[in-house]
Amino acid sequence: MAQFASRDEDIAKLVAAQAHIGTRNSDYQMADYIWRRRMDGVHILNLGKTYEKIMLAARVIVAIENPADVIAISARPYSQRAVLKFAQYTGGQSIAGRYTPGTFTNQITKQYREPRLLIVTDPLLDHQPVREASYVNVPVIAFCDSDSPLENVDIAIPANNKG
Repeated sequence: MAQFASRDEDIAKLVAAQAHIGTRNSDYQMADYIWRRRMDGVHILNLGKTYEKIMLAARVIVAIENPADVIAISARPYSQRAVLKFAQYTGGQSIAGRYTPGTFTNQITKQYREPRLLIVTDPLLDHQPVREASYVNVPVIAFCDSDSPLENVDIAIPANNKG
């Protein structure tokens, strides 16, 4: 498992990207991922756990045989470009912008999709696709900030998802 051990350069990149900066609020389910709280009230996320969850999510994504069965979703304007790039480079699907309710559950609609994995950039903002994925037993990987709820999220990657 030495190949999955965190390297100093990987942690340095996460710090440079400010992935460890949380919000002033915290959800009780994210308490395991919060390292401490700064004097100004902003929570600091544990980058060791962030790296572990990134490696776990990467292994889950690679285990999907057909990359078109992976859907990345973002309603947040700052992460829509990242979702589109992910879909472009991996061959997966993306939903950037507004999510149409019933996309995973209503078979009559034209936009009906049956994913095998769902990647969400913010479970607080994208609560509708996360809830629908739980109805059809689709696993969910989510980038979660310190105030993100973890209901129906299978793999939570603690990171700054606010921009």
